[in-house]
Amino acid sequence: MSIGRVGSKGELFPPKELREKLDLRPRRRVLYRERDGVLIVEPVPSVEELLKKPPKVEVTLEELRGLRRELSEKAER
Repeated sequence: MSIGRVGSKGELFPPKELREKLDLRPRRRVLYRERDGVLIVEPVPSVEELLKKPPKVEVTLEELRGLRRELSEKAER
């Protein structure tokens, strides 16, 4: 657990150790969520970070072609 502060203009100032641990650099985008009265702050991953992760779903080229064909047929109706 860490303690930070809120600035006079509402800025949030998390402790340095927490910023470093979460890689919260200046101008890095973050996602704010509220759950049961608790503020959750998460760094938004960059495209490069997302591409390093293994895919959650694998689709073969043939499956992709079939899906495209199906969507095209639906769009033409």
